[in-house]
Amino acid sequence: MVTPTDDRDGSRNDPSWRDPSRPMPPSILPVQRPTPPTQRPTPPTQRPTPPTQRLTPPTQRPTYPAPSAVQANAPENRTPRRIVHRLRAALLITIALLIACAIGFFMWVSAHITTVDALSGAPGTAGDTYLIVGSDSRAGWVGADGTTGARTDTIMVLHKPTSGPTALISIPRDSYVKIPGRDANKINAAYSFGGPPLLVETVEQLTGLTVDHYVEVGFTGVADLVDAVGGVELCYDRDVSDEKSQLEWSAGCHLSDGETSLAFSRMRYSDPLGDIGRTQRQQQLVGAVADEILKPATLLNPFTLVPVARAGLDAFTVSEGTGAFDLARFALAVRSGLGGQAVTGTPPLASINHRVAGVGSTVLLDPDEGEAFWLAIANGSFEPGAEVGGVN
Repeated sequence: MVTPTDDRDGSRNDPSWRDPSRPMPPSILPVQRPTPPTQRPTPPTQRPTPPTQRLTPPTQRPTYPAPSAVQANAPENRTPRRIVHRLRAALLITIALLIACAIGFFMWVSAHITTVDALSGAPGTAGDTYLIVGSDSRAGWVGADGTTGARTDTIMVLHKPTSGPTALISIPRDSYVKIPGRDANKINAAYSFGGPPLLVETVEQLTGLTVDHYVEVGFTGVADLVDAVGGVELCYDRDVSDEKSQLEWSAGCHLSDGETSLAFSRMRYSDPLGDIGRTQRQQQLVGAVADEILKPATLLNPFTLVPVARAGLDAFTVSEGTGAFDLARFALAVRSGLGGQAVTGTPPLASINHRVAGVGSTVLLDPDEGEAFWLAIANGSFEPGAEVGGVN
């Protein structure tokens, strides 16, 4: 059976027809390009493991007020701080001014202190010893009674021992004592004979204490100082009309001015205790003035302090080397010497009317008890608050 070779009917004779049983020549074989892989390479299933522990952020973060709240509270927060800063600055300025004023005041006081060569230079004794003297010069006193020359109306020994109570002992001005380089006489005559140096030597010889500080108060200075502090309260339980001192007094306590205080401290002829009673009133006046000076109302008020300081500087004459701080220490020592724990009084007395030819009526100190008395004062052996001495 013969297979027809020409099929123009659309079979063999069709140019596009190809016998599938016959292979195609290589030249006309269709180019087969490599089929791309249907699956992409699988990436590694495990990546490098990061550190298992990381820094843990704070669980609570600081909270800040909203801008509107900060702006709303800003003036209110700043105002108290400004006030505090201003008050602090004002306080510092005030402190600086006070310090400057205090320094200026002490420099002014130091420049106006009147000094005198009074100390003997003897070897020192234990404790601190002041000799307080009231000068009896009548210059400028309106109530002059004819007394001439300068004598000591008041003689007090203020001693602060190394232990024990402070003692303020008044030595009667008419005490009959030995005066170095001269015959025995009333103790206030030593001031007339040789001024402060001879008086200091006489007191040192009598007491066995070396005088470390000499303080002299002028007769008229007492009145000025009392007036500067506005007067002081003084007490005396008798009515007095004394011609020589010009004291007019009704029994009791009175606020006294300078002139009355001065007469109060000098009066003795109308006092049954005579010179002993006068020493008691002198101690009372000294204590009253010291209390007024050391009051805060005086120390903190420049309108009071400056007049008081001026009156004190005019009234006081002190030993060489004394400064403003020494005067302050002196005022404190006087105050302690008249406090409730202080020892006050006079040396032991044998007689308050011991007659001596050529000298007159004197106060005779007890010769048997004097040495032991002053030794007890030096050692602070007396009981605090004790009143000592007097007539046995």
